[in-house]
Amino acid sequence: MNHPAPLETPTRILLGPGPSDVAPSVLRALAAPTIGHLDPAFLEVMDQVCAMLREVFGTENRLTIPMSGTGSAGMETCLVNLLEPGDRILVAINGVFGTRMAEVARRLGAQVTEAHVEWGRTFRAEDLRSAAEGEYAVVAAVHAETSTGALQDLAPLREVASEVGALLLVDCVTSLGGYRLALDEWGVDAAYSGTQKCLSCPPGLAPISFSSRACDRLAARKQPVQSWYLDLSMIAEYWFADGGGGRAYHHTAPINMLFGLHEALRLVLEEGLEERAARHARNAAALVAGLEAMGLELRVSPSERLAPLTAVAIPDGVDDGKVRRHLLERYGMEIGGGLGPMQGNTWRIGLMGAGSTRRNVTLCLAALREALEAQEWAVGGDPLAAAAAAYAP
Repeated sequence: MNHPAPLETPTRILLGPGPSDVAPSVLRALAAPTIGHLDPAFLEVMDQVCAMLREVFGTENRLTIPMSGTGSAGMETCLVNLLEPGDRILVAINGVFGTRMAEVARRLGAQVTEAHVEWGRTFRAEDLRSAAEGEYAVVAAVHAETSTGALQDLAPLREVASEVGALLLVDCVTSLGGYRLALDEWGVDAAYSGTQKCLSCPPGLAPISFSSRACDRLAARKQPVQSWYLDLSMIAEYWFADGGGGRAYHHTAPINMLFGLHEALRLVLEEGLEERAARHARNAAALVAGLEAMGLELRVSPSERLAPLTAVAIPDGVDDGKVRRHLLERYGMEIGGGLGPMQGNTWRIGLMGAGSTRRNVTLCLAALREALEAQEWAVGGDPLAAAAAAYAP
């Protein structure tokens, strides 16, 4: 019987919508010796991870932990714990992940009201008010919509959530670690994220945070949480030793993934939250300058545009697949295609975490110019000169 050869994976430059490049020290942390999930040394790691997550989320919320699962598990965790059958939820949809929140809520038996704006745009308070009718248990929205590259101002969402008596639930998958978040200041009641974007850790954990109001909603449930695995009332007994009784086993935590997250969070805080946000903004501005110099158009207006992810309109006559294949085969570089109505007409270029560097901006612009010229698309100006000018003091 023939068996597979030892695994060999190619080295890539990950400039898509995620996962992002992982720092060498995070990879080393992942390779640390595995210990037990109730080992005293591991319990100390858990406590430190929670403390660092609170700082990066900008919150004092005690229930701030990484769930065992990808970012979508974080989404489902928040919804399954906050909603009971028949509860009403207002979901702001301007891309794939708002659509996904609405679908998860429907599967939980909630009554879902959808508010819509055009993909690539963000919500004003009146956009939500025009869709709302009566009171709701939850208002849900995406802070950084990975499918479109749009960044949502949360103030109007908090305003409407208060008007309809709702908790505010926010998807921070692409913003955590790329912006300075302030959940407490912004009045966010529940938030979730993933490790594979601006935290630059491999996918597999979903940081979540619940305010005291969200915890009160969980405690007041009339029915058990529909998912045993994602039931925070039980998982909290593992993450926190209350009442002197020690921690209660719930499931075997992904130990080495938590080692990796510990190092990733340490790197975020070592760099500084303000400095990290400024780095993402600076590199995004240089990328945009280079793209526009070539004559490419961007999908999102400057006032609503994400820094960690830039959505670019594919020019007429240019083959999406050929361009991305050119980048991958010649440079080992990955950029993302579009989703939903943006499929086939949009590229998504991510500069996230360890991947948000001047080097990657330069490589991406040079490789993309070459790929476009290979299809005889007339490139306008010099993207590298434009990017360099954007970096100038």
